[in-house]
Amino acid sequence: MPAKTNNLARVTGIELSYQIVGEGKPLVLLHGGFGSVEMFGPNVELLAANNQVIGVDLQSHGRSPAADRPMRFETMADDIAALIRSLDLERVAIMGFSLGGAVGLRTAIQHPDVVERLVLVSTPFRRSGWHPEMTAGMDAMGPETAGFLMQSPMYAAYRQIAPQVDDWPVLVRQLVEALKIDYDWSAEIPRLPMPVMLVAGDADGVPPSHMVEFFGLLGGGKRDANWDRSGMTHHRLAILPGLTHYDINVAPALSAAVIPFLEGT
Repeated sequence: MPAKTNNLARVTGIELSYQIVGEGKPLVLLHGGFGSVEMFGPNVELLAANNQVIGVDLQSHGRSPAADRPMRFETMADDIAALIRSLDLERVAIMGFSLGGAVGLRTAIQHPDVVERLVLVSTPFRRSGWHPEMTAGMDAMGPETAGFLMQSPMYAAYRQIAPQVDDWPVLVRQLVEALKIDYDWSAEIPRLPMPVMLVAGDADGVPPSHMVEFFGLLGGGKRDANWDRSGMTHHRLAILPGLTHYDINVAPALSAAVIPFLEGT
């Protein structure tokens, strides 16, 4: 297994924990809600085989101390851009899953100068892109969810790494508030200058039809590629068979699909 280093950076007024694994081109890895970089399971190691993976624990998540500010996709995107610059990295690839995908997308929109490539896993471009039962679940969550989730594997993982375990209700309160905010970033998608890869499972919380619509906003899927591939865009779309929102992040098939895109092939 590649060597791993744990670090803490102060950016935009909060502290972010990040781990560096492997060597090569920098790849910033952003986890999903209630998680940490460990949420990617074996994919961290697989991606680190040829990349310098910088796994960030987002605001109030994982090893990052709880921040005293509202949680917003836009401010978390500023955090990531500030972290990239603080590490003296000119441009990086960003790969985000679910919540981390939304943060990665906002980073690319707000700070395109630091993003070379973007991989969005199970990430809608508008809130209504989720299946209705997903948004209903988000709407039903409140501060009391913290107690309920203490019986979950997510809390068990948090307990092992959080600097202050008693801050779990802070994370839950901030996140459930953020997940209820409506958004639609469709107008900003076509202006993204970097290559973007969209990935979802065929039984994901985001339906394949939404990912196809997302791909279309990027200019993908509009025509036949031609025998010489001259009709292709530099964007990619992958719908992975037999995967859901609850296992795509740990499936080795995710890395297998993404690595050729990260290598520019």
